[in-house]
Amino acid sequence: MKISVVIPMYGCPEAIPELHKRLTDVLHKIVGDDYEIIMVNDSCPKGSWNNIKKVCQNDSHVVGIDLSRNFGQIRAILAGLDYSTGDWVVVMDCDLQDAPEEIEQLYNKAQEGYDVVFARRAQRKDSAFKIFVSGLFYRLYSWATDVKYDESLENFSISSRKVIDSYCSMREMHRAFVMYIQWMGFKRTSIVVEHHERYAGKSGYNFKKRMNMATEILTSQSDKLLRVLFRVGMAMSLAAFIAVIVIVVRHFIVHSPAGWASIVASIFLMGGLLLAGLGIVGIYVGNIFMQVKNRPLYLIEDVLNGRKEDKDE
Repeated sequence: MKISVVIPMYGCPEAIPELHKRLTDVLHKIVGDDYEIIMVNDSCPKGSWNNIKKVCQNDSHVVGIDLSRNFGQIRAILAGLDYSTGDWVVVMDCDLQDAPEEIEQLYNKAQEGYDVVFARRAQRKDSAFKIFVSGLFYRLYSWATDVKYDESLENFSISSRKVIDSYCSMREMHRAFVMYIQWMGFKRTSIVVEHHERYAGKSGYNFKKRMNMATEILTSQSDKLLRVLFRVGMAMSLAAFIAVIVIVVRHFIVHSPAGWASIVASIFLMGGLLLAGLGIVGIYVGNIFMQVKNRPLYLIEDVLNGRKEDKDE
């Protein structure tokens, strides 16, 4: 069986030689020469493409894909998956926090009859704040989609061809690899792996980027926020109706003076809720607007050691 390894490359060109060496060793051990390593350069500003070209020149098993600009990690993964040909496909990061040697365990576990095997991090080598924000997002996402998602799972995984083909067939603008794979079902499991320190570089996802990605994923996969907004609006309308009746009654019975402070506060409260509601609706409408354009999810500048036909998707 042929194995494809898909790796989005961004921010850690120093790790490429070591990554290639260790991948070659473990893949030779599993399937001999029947493998491919697909390195997708997501317009890395540190020169990853130059290192990828050197590796491709020395090893025909390595396919180098250079995207025309930065499209983000998930779309870089999609580009590699679209190009992959293996019966089994491994997805992993480039910084060696995931040890290539764990691929053998993933592969052996998959041979027990599973379509997908995820790596589960025993202990994350990330900051406490990053872990907290990640956990908060997964809990919110689980609530929004009514599906329990495990925050300890990561992109590092091995999937059968039918799983990868199913994932690639969904061409939505906003996507998340692990969540989509879990949503599709199929027979899946996970194994515990050690999470290592970065070999080089640092994460390209700052807090702002993480929040933007969370908003995109959440609003593209669930309409629960709209339903919650409707319920809040109905509850406030009912409360306001009751308040109006109480005010009218008090006016004729107690003859209470007008309260300008309460009026102003109510206006600001309702105005803020209306603007927030319009903002949420606007995000959903914006998602529809971007999707109906039907633009390619990525564009390829160059391909090394691979098929030369146009694979822009």
